[in-house]
Amino acid sequence: MKPVVALIGRTNVGKSTLFNRLTGSRAALVADFPGLTRDRQYGDGDVGSVPFLAIDTGGFDPDASDALQRAVNEQTETAIAESDVLLFVVDVRAGLTAQDARIAQRLRTSGRPIVVAANKAEGLGAHAGDEFHEVGLGAPCLISAAHRQGLVELMETALAGFSEKAGLPSDLPAVARSAKAGALSGASVRTRVAIAGRPNVGKSTLINTLIGEQRLVASEQPGTTRDAIEVEFEFGGGPFVLIDTAGLRRKGRVFETVEKFSVVKTLQAIDQCNVVVLLLDASGGIAEQDAHIAGYVLERGRALVIGVNKWDAVGADERERVKREMRRKLHFLDWASLHFISGLRGTGLKSLMRSVAAAEQAAFRRLPTPRLTRALIAAVQRQEPPRAGNWRPKLRYAHQGGTNPPVIVIHGSSLNRVPDSYRRYLEGWFRDTFELRGTPLRIEFRNAANPYAPRAGKRAAFPVD
Repeated sequence: MKPVVALIGRTNVGKSTLFNRLTGSRAALVADFPGLTRDRQYGDGDVGSVPFLAIDTGGFDPDASDALQRAVNEQTETAIAESDVLLFVVDVRAGLTAQDARIAQRLRTSGRPIVVAANKAEGLGAHAGDEFHEVGLGAPCLISAAHRQGLVELMETALAGFSEKAGLPSDLPAVARSAKAGALSGASVRTRVAIAGRPNVGKSTLINTLIGEQRLVASEQPGTTRDAIEVEFEFGGGPFVLIDTAGLRRKGRVFETVEKFSVVKTLQAIDQCNVVVLLLDASGGIAEQDAHIAGYVLERGRALVIGVNKWDAVGADERERVKREMRRKLHFLDWASLHFISGLRGTGLKSLMRSVAAAEQAAFRRLPTPRLTRALIAAVQRQEPPRAGNWRPKLRYAHQGGTNPPVIVIHGSSLNRVPDSYRRYLEGWFRDTFELRGTPLRIEFRNAANPYAPRAGKRAAFPVD
């Protein structure tokens, strides 16, 4: 089993940059902005001779009184409990601070091996960071995460005595051992589910309730989540990856550079997932931004499930108003399953996840050509396409052209004259016939070539004088 290495330190010392270098990824959001990271982030490390699991954490402040910072501290404490080795990341240019000393004192009580990673040491001499001997955690390892300097030596020092087959330490809490074993199980195929929506609709709370632990920082303060955090999850025997995303506001209200990066990470998460759960806030009503987010999901061809959260917090009159607004603003999503849930209380979540699994299956469903053609013939017999002048389009046969979302290719003649209304009729017909609930459906028309039309570069057989 791989050893687990947690990166601990105060804000803005370069933990997320180091995490990205150790995992060879860009999973952690990085910016010159203190307090950017708030949730735990996991990744497979590949620096050095021993593979390991790295945990990125938010800035640690053991003496904080702020509610949000205390929530971040809880995430860090969990990472410490799950770890085999602690990397105490410090800023060698800023020197030893009082907060560094408090963190070192807390880490010393953990009982875990600790290595001091003196970051931002590029261009400095060998004696840089000597003042960190004062914390009594051994000689600091001089590194530069931004310039990839000293990382191999750091990990060789941290993982000395571990091997690829090293087992889990016996003093690790049972819950942490179970969580670590699940994270390292290596399941090859997992349904990726992105939880998307406006800020403060309850995305992090929903994931915490689903997995049964406070895995993500949840706060009433809008914009708490800034990165796209992946959490492995089992439901009904099926493996899932839940992706918590930053809330999407209207473009005109996004001013901070950090928030712009968060928006990019959210859109990337939607692009790379299998199913999107669009979370709405019943207490705040249905906003135009909800429709914009849904439009982007539809444009990217992702399967979709709609969850109306905080349903327990509104009365009967408010519920009717929300339903009317949904029919008016989200009428183009009538193919998506709709659930009224409470992420805080856990009501309606089982049916929500069942719809997620069904939507993923529909998005990847294989549609045999004979069945598609028979369904096309039945649709035309029920309602023929309207004439366009002297021409009536002829729809002859159909086959599947792709999955996620399903693409149905229809062959025939004069198909460029098929109106959009008839295309929508065919979409509904195929959706009902093949039970494609929860996924967009795309139809492509391909005109048959005229065998009597002269081909380019060839003269007509009987030229006209």
